[in-house]
Amino acid sequence: MKKFKKISTVFVTMLLLGTFSPLISMDTTVSAATIEQPKVEAAAAFIIEPMTGKVLLNQNGDEKLGIASMTKMITEYILLETIKNGDLAWDDQIEISEYAHEISQNYELSNVPLRIDDTYSVEELYQAMAIYSANGATIALAEHIAGDEKAFVDMMHEKVESWGITNYEIYNTTGLSNFDLNGNIYPGSTENSENSMTARGMAIIAQHLITDFPDVLKTSSISKKTFREGTSDAIEMTNFNWMLPGLDHERENVDGLKTGTTDFAGASMTGTAEQEGMRIITIVMNATNGQKDLGKRFVETDKMMDWAFENWSKVQVFKEGQTLDNVDPAKVDKGKKDTVKLAIQSDVSLLVPTNTDSANTETTVQLQKDLLNESGHLTAPIKKGTEVGTVQVISEGDDLGYVNGDKGEEVTVVAASTVEKANVFILAGRWMKDFISNLF
Repeated sequence: MKKFKKISTVFVTMLLLGTFSPLISMDTTVSAATIEQPKVEAAAAFIIEPMTGKVLLNQNGDEKLGIASMTKMITEYILLETIKNGDLAWDDQIEISEYAHEISQNYELSNVPLRIDDTYSVEELYQAMAIYSANGATIALAEHIAGDEKAFVDMMHEKVESWGITNYEIYNTTGLSNFDLNGNIYPGSTENSENSMTARGMAIIAQHLITDFPDVLKTSSISKKTFREGTSDAIEMTNFNWMLPGLDHERENVDGLKTGTTDFAGASMTGTAEQEGMRIITIVMNATNGQKDLGKRFVETDKMMDWAFENWSKVQVFKEGQTLDNVDPAKVDKGKKDTVKLAIQSDVSLLVPTNTDSANTETTVQLQKDLLNESGHLTAPIKKGTEVGTVQVISEGDDLGYVNGDKGEEVTVVAASTVEKANVFILAGRWMKDFISNLF
């Protein structure tokens, strides 16, 4: 990856929580750097950097399309959350329902064989779902957690909406067409109903999955594994993500995440890779001719990863405790000092175009109204490190923004120093000075 030489134009906007009152605004004339996006041969394509949520590429990323087995990322998240909460353990044994059994015996679908007269650990069903996209195993897990698939789908709706995803349709836990579910369809749906979502929505799901549960990558990166090794039901599970080590489209540093294919959704892929300390998530939906050209979605994902790692760099723009020296200090009443500088509470990094030229900045500061007195100032005493709001850092000319709709990276802003309350003699002297000044 090329190294970033000079930081691009940055907006710093301080939005201090609550109802706002402006303090100062400074404008400058700047020019923004742009990167030409590659043309991805797919119905939609999307790239984000998951730690910040910065969008690096958006090709038709807000159109709702079929997602097929990429649905299982939601199922995985809820499963891992249930284990984290202590309501389920990896070695818990699961009985198989008639419904899950019937689906598992359909070898036109992705499946491992399940028996009604046997039990399976949570871990082995999870591995079958995450590595081999096993549909019967997915249903068995959902039924065990929620009682039945409908109740689990309701959990899925609640989860994605809690992440701000509203443009979606989720009817089952697997991503199969309802037609393949032997009549076990979600109330209000039809046999032709299929799960759908935008590429942006899928990126948000993948972001939450790998940031909240990074160990998911230990499973999604497994190229091959034998299910129920040593038994008559043993089956070799080869990961459908052919970009993993030893598979047809192997790419270094790829460790996930989930493929999906139906006639409705086409051939799709949520990928992730890390290079030189920067991770990206890629979404390809309905790769052009992807069901005939089985490698197409991986070729397009590879193209996207090349482009992202070559053209974007993560750069630290503020360090923890750094004072915003280009911002006028906030005015303070009744203090030994009449102003206080503002500082960044934690490090701030931006994803910026590689090798862009440096430029001026625009800084706009606003103070929280309920912290201000009638004069629009802060009031002493104020302790160093007191939280006074947030700072939002934005690259100028960035039309892509962040996956959740934000325009910039946001962190807390604090008072850079302590301002003690002035004694009565200092206050009296200031009052007299102001009084005399007003006379003349």
